[in-house]
Amino acid sequence: MLQARFVPVAIDQACQRRQQDAEGEFYRKIAGQGPRNNFQSTTQGLYVATAGGRLLLFNNNRDPAKVQRLLKETLARFEEDTAANSRAIAIKRGKVDARYNVTPPAGGLVVRVRAKILGGYEPTTDRWQAVFQNALSRDNLWISAAEHQALLRGVVASSLQQRIARFHLVDNTRGEPPMWKAKEIRELKMKIEGHRILGQATLRTASGDRSYQADLFGVIEKKAGRIVRLDMVARGEFQGEGPYTRNAPKGKFPLAISFSLADGKEAADRIPPQGSRGWLPGYLR
Repeated sequence: MLQARFVPVAIDQACQRRQQDAEGEFYRKIAGQGPRNNFQSTTQGLYVATAGGRLLLFNNNRDPAKVQRLLKETLARFEEDTAANSRAIAIKRGKVDARYNVTPPAGGLVVRVRAKILGGYEPTTDRWQAVFQNALSRDNLWISAAEHQALLRGVVASSLQQRIARFHLVDNTRGEPPMWKAKEIRELKMKIEGHRILGQATLRTASGDRSYQADLFGVIEKKAGRIVRLDMVARGEFQGEGPYTRNAPKGKFPLAISFSLADGKEAADRIPPQGSRGWLPGYLR
């Protein structure tokens, strides 16, 4: 139904509600008609609107049956509404807000990052808790051209090691995680031996309420002056949670994070890393 009767769009509202360009203005026009119209805080939810920007439905629910019912009801109202079916005026794109329209570094690499908790949860009969307990997260790691060249020389640049540790050795399986601060990196070693990547990482907050100690192992290959394979896994014990990653297993629990070179075939390969949101230079430094 979404593919045949709607134009589905997935966005990061944290960007669109701030963007100072035509795309941001159009999103705020739609979201401003709903209950979450304070653009200084989250506007997360499901919106259905006409091509002209008239809001037909707002809901923030993840139950598939309820969402399907709401979409069917909204579609029926749309088909009966002559005004809603009227032709929309084309929006001039104009200059885009560069802060929220970023692209991977030229000459660099994009790596798919996935995390999964391997155990430690208490058994549950709650449907939604079970979903979170079995979740597999997804993010992207961006590697600069200079770091790409260093990898070709058999070196994992310090900047790349820091970026992996701070923004990607996180538990993002239940929501948006707190990223690590530079001073919370207690140990970090990564090296390339032949085709192997070896390393260790220890991260811990000052209070000790959140930590991750992991070993890293991977395989890397190059061909014709380019890295053509990069597969790595970080595995160890994680502890703690963040404001938006509640209900973690108690105590220390096993967390595995995989890294795999992207081929650009998936639409998700073009999504900026979460750690880069709104400050790409800070992420890539």
